[in-house]
Amino acid sequence: MNDNQHSTELGDAQNRDVDRFDDPGLPEHRHRRADSDPAADKRAERQVVILFLISIIGTVASIVAYFVFRPDGTTDGVRISTLSLGLGMAFALLGIGLAAVHWAKTLMNDTEVTEERHEQRTPDAEREIAVQKLSDGAADSGIARRGVLKGAALSALAIFPLTIAVPLVSSVGGDWNVSKFRHTRWDKGTRLAIDPTGRLIKAADVTIGSVFHVIPDATEEERESHAWITEKAKAVVLVVRLDPRDLKEAEDRKDWSHDGIVAYSKICTHVGCPVALYEQQTHHLLCPCHQSTFDIADGAKVVFGPAKRPLPQLPISVDDEGYLVAKSDFHEPVGPSYWERLK
Repeated sequence: MNDNQHSTELGDAQNRDVDRFDDPGLPEHRHRRADSDPAADKRAERQVVILFLISIIGTVASIVAYFVFRPDGTTDGVRISTLSLGLGMAFALLGIGLAAVHWAKTLMNDTEVTEERHEQRTPDAEREIAVQKLSDGAADSGIARRGVLKGAALSALAIFPLTIAVPLVSSVGGDWNVSKFRHTRWDKGTRLAIDPTGRLIKAADVTIGSVFHVIPDATEEERESHAWITEKAKAVVLVVRLDPRDLKEAEDRKDWSHDGIVAYSKICTHVGCPVALYEQQTHHLLCPCHQSTFDIADGAKVVFGPAKRPLPQLPISVDDEGYLVAKSDFHEPVGPSYWERLK
């Protein structure tokens, strides 16, 4: 007997064994206390209502927090504002979620139902039956005869979008000065500092193949301010040192680097993700969000991905003490394109 015959006979034997087992059916249904005790049923309904009320309170608290805890220009102010908004929205969503689960587990019918599988396209008559079952399910949920619960559920669901809509609407007419994207904190003579410690960098610290995440030098007081957070987001830079022989520099940018050290914006020109994955052998810089790839050795030009323009280069040199300094701000806007910049 060959292997194929043996496998076939073994499969037939297994199928015969399966045919010998009777369908065990569903286990005995265990009734919940709320199914037979009106007091327990009423108590479960009150619990669901309370959960929806928690959601409503969370929504109201989120809106109040938005207006009361406005950022005051400090890091602590931003932290408190974000925390209060987040807690309000968390209770708003948590209340709705827990109420829906508790409603389904305690008040809705939990009788097990089985149906045989059919072809995907069922006859029209069975479709009508399915629609009727949906109607029966809605009736079984008891929402029609539980007025308080229905009111709490609808109220929680109706006002929750306000946690998102109020901040959005209140921001209309805000600061739309896009010229801010054209300038950063970098200026002539600004020293390069390691992010986030703020330690200054000397050219001698940067060896071939090494990478530094860099921000403009600033005082400790400046780094604690809310304004600094905004400015830092635009000014983050990646510093890399290559063998000068590997650099392909345009004639008008030959003095933008120092002995193979180049500095480019970390903000991807696609949608603004942080570009920070450097491949030493190819000199390629990868954006982890959408895989845009830039060639650091060739002006950070795009070699792959959806980005449409190179990363802006920061002109650098060294000062009398050997520290790396900026020669100017970026010569073009950083980050992705916007309506005043199509490329």
